[in-house]
Amino acid sequence: MKRLVLFLVLAMVSVMVMGGNIEVGIAFPMTGGISAFGQQTYEGVQIAQQMFPTVLGDKIQLVLADNRSDKTEAANVVSRLIYLDKVVAIIGELASSNTMAGGAIAEKAHVPMLSPASTDPLVTQGKNYISRVCFIDPFQGHVAAVFALNYLKAKTAVIFTDVAQDYSVGLTNFFIKDFTAGGGKVYREYYQSGDQDFSAQVTDALSHNPDLIYIPGYYPEIALIARQSRQLGYTGAFLAGDGAEAPQLITIGGNAVNGLYYTTSFNAEHPSTQIGKEFVQKYQEIYKTLPSAFAALGFDSYLLLRDAIQRSGSTDPEKINAAIRNTKDFEGVTGYITIDASGDAIKSAVVNEVVNGKFTYVTTINP
Repeated sequence: MKRLVLFLVLAMVSVMVMGGNIEVGIAFPMTGGISAFGQQTYEGVQIAQQMFPTVLGDKIQLVLADNRSDKTEAANVVSRLIYLDKVVAIIGELASSNTMAGGAIAEKAHVPMLSPASTDPLVTQGKNYISRVCFIDPFQGHVAAVFALNYLKAKTAVIFTDVAQDYSVGLTNFFIKDFTAGGGKVYREYYQSGDQDFSAQVTDALSHNPDLIYIPGYYPEIALIARQSRQLGYTGAFLAGDGAEAPQLITIGGNAVNGLYYTTSFNAEHPSTQIGKEFVQKYQEIYKTLPSAFAALGFDSYLLLRDAIQRSGSTDPEKINAAIRNTKDFEGVTGYITIDASGDAIKSAVVNEVVNGKFTYVTTINP
């Protein structure tokens, strides 16, 4: 809560400083069910702004809008940022479902939107103004399947899918494709965001005696599923996607999430670039802890957008968008990023493990 208040105060102060500014919209879930993602990502954006506050001789002005973790509000805040605040570009949104809702507005207005963390391939499919700095789920699902087969030696997996989230449904399908192609067998369980009691699904899941429970959802439900699975006697491995990475995973899950593996974009103890090392140092100076992958992706989104504005030599959204789509081998915190013709980032993935309540590096898997 203290961090959220700090974010909002800083945003209000920055909005009052007008004149000679280049307005950039920030559409994040600062409150609601996945607020931890928004708060972490905004930390990274703010640090990037502190380190690189200007472009083309003007100050970059951040205009923060809270989508409250809601699809309808996701579209509303993008509309406000474009038509009321007159931003030249938007960093956001985070959940794939929200980005698709807000992205429809940005696409129609021809204003570039750069998502730090929306991994569903549908986010950019057929879109000319929506891009991202994160990898996409076909690659993330492939990485998870390869890790499950080769590292965990899993032969059977039960998958818990959040049917309310496009991210979870998509990642499930990509994992199944590669896991079964490698000889694995899968069983399915279903839930919706906000569910609290998973006893029926867990009981059915454990009847299959799985080597692995794969939960490609978000941290609140991942933590509860892990706890309830352990309570009912499950002793095998857990694997999740990047939606697991939040301190609340450990707060909610406790010891049950120790040994949980997840695919992600970054580990602060193993930065792969010089700017990554500088970011980690700066983050630790401010927050006295190591940054998450979401903070790193927020930093990269700001930096890549700033670079695109610089290369375009303009604040014209059309020219900025063209420069984003022409990004090649950009040095970011999460590695070197190339944006392809579809607006998708080509980059590596990291696998982390929760060890004694800490997100610990395991390995890096390249495209």
